[in-house]
Amino acid sequence: MSLAVLHSRALAGVEAPPVDVEVHLANGLPSFTIVGLPEAEVKESKDRVRAALQNARFEFPLRRITVNLAPADLPKESGRLDLPIALGILAASGQIPADKLSEYEFAGELALTGALRPIRGALAMTLGALKDGRAFVLPPDNAAEAALVENATVYAAPSLLAVCAHLLGQANLPSIKAHRR
Repeated sequence: MSLAVLHSRALAGVEAPPVDVEVHLANGLPSFTIVGLPEAEVKESKDRVRAALQNARFEFPLRRITVNLAPADLPKESGRLDLPIALGILAASGQIPADKLSEYEFAGELALTGALRPIRGALAMTLGALKDGRAFVLPPDNAAEAALVENATVYAAPSLLAVCAHLLGQANLPSIKAHRR
């Protein structure tokens, strides 16, 4: 497969509108382009994603990579889209299965090592994921906040490798539930 589609969220005030992360690999000179109104932090994700994939021992495809963040008229900011972009590249290049991606929403900034760093807006994003019937995968530092959403399925992922192991069925990510009083 040379196309993968994943789900994530943007932030617009207190709302978290859905964002489809579409990754296409094509023949041609190697390039990496992100379209769909990305702000500077999102454009910089190209370097974080490339380093994280390589440091996690995945192959970074030497192909023409186009990432579309839809809808195109919604501004996208911060590094929260790093994780879905990296997973999209892995799925489009056949390194992880794409069949289960539609069950989840993903958010997380990648360190160059592949570790996941915390994001803003976990609560609003989890509300949206629950409404759309998907589980939410995000960094461990955000899991307690996200788990405050009653009936939401929240997975805490420490790294890109842990998410890939979960999707491959090799190891399960911990499901986080909020402590109710």
